[in-house]
Amino acid sequence: VDHNIKMSAARRANARLPPEVNRILYIKNLPFHIKAEEMYDIFGKYGAIRQIRVGNTKATLGTAFVVYEDIYDAKSALDHLSGFNVGNRYLIVLYYNQGKMTKKLDQNKKKEELDVLKERYGAD
Repeated sequence: VDHNIKMSAARRANARLPPEVNRILYIKNLPFHIKAEEMYDIFGKYGAIRQIRVGNTKATLGTAFVVYEDIYDAKSALDHLSGFNVGNRYLIVLYYNQGKMTKKLDQNKKKEELDVLKERYGAD
């Protein structure tokens, strides 16, 4: 048994991961009222979790971030849970991408600023 554990660790050490792979997963299409405990039950099967953040605003409902301790556990969870059915919804599991998230926030901020200007000047 000890030999198998060492072989597994050695294989993991030699495995090359694609650059987008990281410890943070972004989950979409979750049931709106899913609880953190349910998330731990689903995602905890693939390894130690550092943190789970479930969306709780109008804009973030149905989404969550899951942060694993180990990058290989995150990859395993993504591989196994993409398309997984939870509450009659099929999960969309992606690697967190800082650039995409920042761009989306910038777009939302610009839209809010534009809405304020439209309202101020009575434009549609």
